[in-house]
Amino acid sequence: MKNNLWIAFFYFLSITISTAQYVNIKGKVVNDFDVEGIHVLNKTSKYNTITNQFGEFELRVQLQDTLLFSSIKFELQEIVISEENISTKLIEITLTEIINELDEVLVGNTLTGNLAYDIKNIKTEKDIDFDDVGIPGFKGIPQERIIHPVEAFFPTNINIEAVYKHISGYYKKLKIKRKWTSENTVVVEIIDYYGFTFFEDAYGLPKNRVYDFMLFCIETSSIQSDFKRQNFAGVLQIFKDKSKIYISRLVISKEQIKN
Repeated sequence: MKNNLWIAFFYFLSITISTAQYVNIKGKVVNDFDVEGIHVLNKTSKYNTITNQFGEFELRVQLQDTLLFSSIKFELQEIVISEENISTKLIEITLTEIINELDEVLVGNTLTGNLAYDIKNIKTEKDIDFDDVGIPGFKGIPQERIIHPVEAFFPTNINIEAVYKHISGYYKKLKIKRKWTSENTVVVEIIDYYGFTFFEDAYGLPKNRVYDFMLFCIETSSIQSDFKRQNFAGVLQIFKDKSKIYISRLVISKEQIKN
């Protein structure tokens, strides 16, 4: 009897301690402008929220969780939840605004009036790239261009090589290969970001099924674009919806094997 009481006591104590680790904190981004719609991600638990028009948000956290603040107008910033944050259940943060400064452009007095020619001959102190102006751009090796059939078979200018690649199925295979490579890359990035344990704990997915589950999500949802745009709320919603369908199919498959 005494042993049972001790077991019950320690069980109750462990639940109390475990529950006490998690609290809902209220936070605020205290910048003067553009504080609405800032994404706040708990990198430890992977749950997230966004700020309202006043920069306010609420999120469930525990001690030592890392919060990531992201916005197109501010630099990425991380903070670690401290004991003070836990006790006060409050957090305030000021984000660093992104300011794009272009190098000075030196324009001579020999403009011709031909816009394309004059722009080409404008001299700057250094070459400007995508990073300088704060816009995304491709800086790798260009892929082979897939020529549209209309362009390949155009009567006045038939592209023999492109015609052959269409007829032989080369372009079709190339499209499939690129699609598979793109999907596979995103799958690896998402699994690496969340980790196998997350899928097992949150949705009950066996580790050996996570990769297949991610392919299922990609084929049936917008998870690729959501993840690339850092729409983590959308990604988690897809996980929630698709995991129910995927697990139900696993159960049906196991029953069919038994029968």
